[in-house]
Amino acid sequence: MNAAPADQIRLLDVQALDVRLQQLAHKRRSLPEHAEIEALTKDLNQLRDLLVAAQTEESDCGREQTKAEQDVDQVRQRAARDQQRLDSGAVSSPKDLENLQREIVSLAKRQGDLEEIVLEVMERRESAQERLAELTERVAAVQGKVDDATARRDAAQAELDAEAASVAKDREVVAGPLPEDLLKLYDRLREKQGGVGAARLHQRRCEGCRLELDITEVNEIRAAAPDKVVRCENCSRILVRTAESGL
Repeated sequence: MNAAPADQIRLLDVQALDVRLQQLAHKRRSLPEHAEIEALTKDLNQLRDLLVAAQTEESDCGREQTKAEQDVDQVRQRAARDQQRLDSGAVSSPKDLENLQREIVSLAKRQGDLEEIVLEVMERRESAQERLAELTERVAAVQGKVDDATARRDAAQAELDAEAASVAKDREVVAGPLPEDLLKLYDRLREKQGGVGAARLHQRRCEGCRLELDITEVNEIRAAAPDKVVRCENCSRILVRTAESGL
């Protein structure tokens, strides 16, 4: 393949722009906010699971407290009715009076037991409510950190994207005049060789693979016409000759 020496040198400018695009893409992928958001999101999800568990516990305690209070109320109402019957003198049989008094005593004990249950449930519910409030506050705090990190990431990405768009536009301008076959070869090699398809030959060393050419290769390149597109024997990249090539 042949290409004007100026076009071959221009290829180095395209290469430099492509390297910059790679750097920007890598920087975008490697923003510290990515890891920060990932870690914070993991913490947030764990806290949300704990929050759901706390909400469930508080809700269960609420239902249990309501049931216990209803039981106390039922016993209290029944005891009040029995006491009213006793006080009214409507029960005259000694046996019935004894049974009624015994039931009132039993209901009083039952009421006391149920009230103890209510107090125990209330204590558990209060503890659950405190836990719920704490977790709600922690979730809000971590969510705030996630939002902050996300905003910083988006701002950084927007800045990198803007620069990448500018570099891509410059590449179009620089690559536009190049021969199509030269550019296709360069792009194919760049894809195969880790993003570098053309390298400067500097002091008999390929700046692509960093290896010095042997004397046979140097002589072949020295003898080649200026417009011949030469390749590195070691890495196959396009070798661009300049005044500093050492030929």
